[in-house]
Amino acid sequence: MKIKFIASLAIIIASAFTNLSAQKTVVDIAVGSKDHSTLVAAVKAAGLVETLQSAGPFTVFAPVNSAFAKLPAGTVENLLKPENKATLTKVLTYHVVAGNLDAAAVVAAIKAGKGKAAVKTVSGGTLTASMKDGKVILTDENGGVSTVVATDLKAGNGVVHVIDTVVLPK
Repeated sequence: MKIKFIASLAIIIASAFTNLSAQKTVVDIAVGSKDHSTLVAAVKAAGLVETLQSAGPFTVFAPVNSAFAKLPAGTVENLLKPENKATLTKVLTYHVVAGNLDAAAVVAAIKAGKGKAAVKTVSGGTLTASMKDGKVILTDENGGVSTVVATDLKAGNGVVHVIDTVVLPK
């Protein structure tokens, strides 16, 4: 009897922890990563925190700090100014896709598209996903290229994929 009780208690505790981790949002994942502090600052400056904490689901292609550092000097600082909020919002929402596209779904779409998959972003733009050397590559509307370096960071309201370069809308 005591063993059954302990086993049941262990299952309940494990289930509670699973539910807690599933309740993390895509914003929580970024906030919890030291490599995404620039992205977090930008999301806050654009006023997108509440939106990205909503039900979603969202697929976020999250640039690391070094991705923002690749932009021309002063770009990030300029985008973070209050008067540039609309531009910043467009850039950030260009990294977000409505729906829950895990890595397997992205790869399947690329295969179904005979090597390319057009992905509509929340900003209204399009990213083109393809494969190179076994990795998913995103090409923006300007021909800029980013590599997905980590996949399937799951949240309760979507999934985050880490990218090495900021993609930019037209």
